[in-house]
Amino acid sequence: MEKNLEFPDLLRLIDERSTAFRAVVAAAPGLDAQVPTCPGWTLFDLVKHLGGGDRFWAAIVGAGPADAPPAEAIAARAALEVPQEREALLAWLNASTQLLLGALREAGPERGCWTWWPASQSPVTAGGVARHRVQETAVHTYDAQLAWGTAQPLPVEVVLDGVEEFLFTVCGTPSAWPHKPTAFDFHAAEGRSWRLTVDGDGARTTRIPAPTAATGEDSDAAGASVHGTASELVLYLYDRIQADSLHVDGDAGLLDLLRAWEPEEK
Repeated sequence: MEKNLEFPDLLRLIDERSTAFRAVVAAAPGLDAQVPTCPGWTLFDLVKHLGGGDRFWAAIVGAGPADAPPAEAIAARAALEVPQEREALLAWLNASTQLLLGALREAGPERGCWTWWPASQSPVTAGGVARHRVQETAVHTYDAQLAWGTAQPLPVEVVLDGVEEFLFTVCGTPSAWPHKPTAFDFHAAEGRSWRLTVDGDGARTTRIPAPTAATGEDSDAAGASVHGTASELVLYLYDRIQADSLHVDGDAGLLDLLRAWEPEEK
């Protein structure tokens, strides 16, 4: 069974994806380019969002175990001001990422902190924050690429962890599924698969064997099975591409129900 990325790898990937994001911003014709996958946002807005998020999570991780984010972090995010000139803005973004990485290194993976996912399958720790920030930074790098050019597939190392991270963090909940119990299978072309089961006990994800040419789908068939590269699956889960960009077996309408579901407790 494949292991999750280790904590040092998560820190490395946050740094690498932030560096890639800054390279896109540095090369863009202008900061006023519209971001198609973030309607109403310009590239400048996206930079502010990513850097502000790094600073917000740095403060949360640094505060340690808590029932709510630090009031100072909330106030700082609300009053966030960033440089308007490109070089200064890029330096500010780099400093923001380094603040986050410094807080994560000091905390270590097991230290607790506030998160918005206490009822999910992901840990309420600095390690859980690091794992999620890898994905957010990677997806926003894709957004930035789309703002003025052609986006590249997300790095395989990132997205093979990203499918499970999304399902654990965003989908995992004890809130009852309001429809007939079912399951959703996600099959990455790189050879990994996951099953999201939804019923009266909520939603939970497990790893399952990847289908083979000999066996086809698991005999305990899911209501809907989604096939694509790991990059495509992550982009679908983050609502960057639509289901018709992937291969779906079973009842595709169930995916609309999953997308529309807003659990009462997260």
